[in-house]
Amino acid sequence: MKTKAYIPYLFVAPALMLFSVFMLYPIISSLIMSFQSGQGANLAFVGIDNYKRLMSDEIFHKALKNTFILLIIQVPIMVLLALILSSILNSALLRMKGFFRVTFFLPAVTSLVAYSIIFSIMLMNDGVINQVLAAVGLDAIPWLNDPFWAKASLILAMTWRWVGYNMVIYLAGLQNIPEEMYEAASMDGASKVRQFFSITIPQLKPVILFTVVLSTIGTLQLFDEPFVLTKGGPSDATLTIGMYLYQTGFRYFDFGYASTIAYVIVVLIAIMTFIQFKVTGDQE
Repeated sequence: MKTKAYIPYLFVAPALMLFSVFMLYPIISSLIMSFQSGQGANLAFVGIDNYKRLMSDEIFHKALKNTFILLIIQVPIMVLLALILSSILNSALLRMKGFFRVTFFLPAVTSLVAYSIIFSIMLMNDGVINQVLAAVGLDAIPWLNDPFWAKASLILAMTWRWVGYNMVIYLAGLQNIPEEMYEAASMDGASKVRQFFSITIPQLKPVILFTVVLSTIGTLQLFDEPFVLTKGGPSDATLTIGMYLYQTGFRYFDFGYASTIAYVIVVLIAIMTFIQFKVTGDQE
């Protein structure tokens, strides 16, 4: 007290209290709840029964499969498109860079629910997209009523929203690549495509890893788009783990089992992140 060493802790205390109440307590409480079962607040300790139930839950298996299909297809498409767009918008030959950058980034600041509703209207049987297809003599596509096309609709919507977000991150990374590297490659006769794969991608490796990890986490937690766009249908074809967690907890009020699903998502995120760091060779 004489040295007033406690004063810094007084300034940190409000933040620590908020973190403990709104972050630490829910994390610990949900972990304890994952070992309980019952309806609403009437929970009883059941050990690892919830985890055993999860292993034989066919709906969870289907939700897990749907989530990984979206992850494996959508994330690479989005990352590649973002890389290509960022390289084009970083070119010294392009004019009105600011306009194009803002245009491609705008979808990232739109409301998740709002843009999902807009896409659901556009992808209806008599929506704008099918009307355009009919105008050029093509058959209408059951975007939201067919299992394959429903997944394609989600991938299309998510790609539209998140490509610009990742593009801006890559643009920031491109600013740190010395121009001399490209000049030396040009003098050696390397084409633009060769420079892209031999200079741009290797130099952006940490940034690409960052965006892939974020995209993986976001996809494993995916909820808004399938909830608004497809309602998880048809026949659970677009049911994700996040949607199944929501249904279990807030439709059937089985909070113990919902907490178990939540912690499985946490484990999956940790495993996928570890694999991505291993594959890219980053050990830190």
